[in-house]
Amino acid sequence: MAYRLTQYAHGGGCACKIPPGELEDVVRGLTGSRPLDPPGELEDVVRGLTGSRPLDPPGELVVGLDDGDDAAAVRIAGGQALIATTDFFTPVVDDPYDWGRIAAANALSDVYAMGGTPVVALNLLCWPRDALPFDLATEVLRGGKDVCGAAGTHLAGGHSVDDPEPKYGLAVTGTADPHRLLRNDAGAPGMPLSLTKPLGLGVLNARHKATAERFEQAIEVMTTLNDAAARAALEAGLTCATDVTGFGLLGHVHKLARASGVTAVIDSASVPYVDGARESLRAGFVPGGSKRNLDWVRPHADLSAVDEETALLLADAQTSGGLLVAGEIPGAPVVGELVSRRDGRTVVVR
Repeated sequence: MAYRLTQYAHGGGCACKIPPGELEDVVRGLTGSRPLDPPGELEDVVRGLTGSRPLDPPGELVVGLDDGDDAAAVRIAGGQALIATTDFFTPVVDDPYDWGRIAAANALSDVYAMGGTPVVALNLLCWPRDALPFDLATEVLRGGKDVCGAAGTHLAGGHSVDDPEPKYGLAVTGTADPHRLLRNDAGAPGMPLSLTKPLGLGVLNARHKATAERFEQAIEVMTTLNDAAARAALEAGLTCATDVTGFGLLGHVHKLARASGVTAVIDSASVPYVDGARESLRAGFVPGGSKRNLDWVRPHADLSAVDEETALLLADAQTSGGLLVAGEIPGAPVVGELVSRRDGRTVVVR
């Protein structure tokens, strides 16, 4: 019997994330910091209390909840920062091995997006044991193991639960130089914005879920590690980055610009897309997460220069997407720039 894993979940991949606006409401009271818009004098007063700036003593929280960075970072003895993150989601493709690879690459990406090196990972597996055979779960775990092997990361055990929906991902621990972290609050006017992977993954994954068509380029993009992009950013002396995943390019660039106290200008004509993404969108394959992303970011963006189709693609929920880097790195197109703050709005031009 052939099993289609995507049919056992209500959504797929990072499109299943809680919408960004709702998530911010959930965690707002946990940060102990300041209102997110706009930055001001109070931000400077409390910043040292929230742990958002690097501090010298070991054990100090360098990066936490405050600005929605990709992972947490804690200064440890020996002059290093320990980076911790976790990420898991429902099936984004039907093939269990590919799903495992994609989920593992996506989880490791949070460490790379901070400029770190993943050291050890733990499996997180939720499995409907009465609905799906365990040999499929074995293939999922094998995919995760192979990607961790390619990353030079130990995969040691983990945790599993019986769950009505299949879910898989990793809890990852890495290390970094605390003085050379990539973070989303380090942007400044005049910095170009580079994007290391094409958009449109959410749209193609929605089409795959509906039709079972396989999109090889999308799978290749989602299983490609962001390690080389992170190294290139560090070698160039850059300090500001985030990965582009479930909140789409518009959502993640808005969070980066807001955290940095600047405005992002996106050149829509320079943004790359996976083959078939625009055609699939026109055929009606749009993830619910992409629509929610656009609804959330629309009040914070000037989208008057582009049509609704382009706006949806710019907000498309990505799974295991690329890095958005404030600076230029080899092989990555420049898709915009950071400028002085303009009413807290992201501007899209063409």
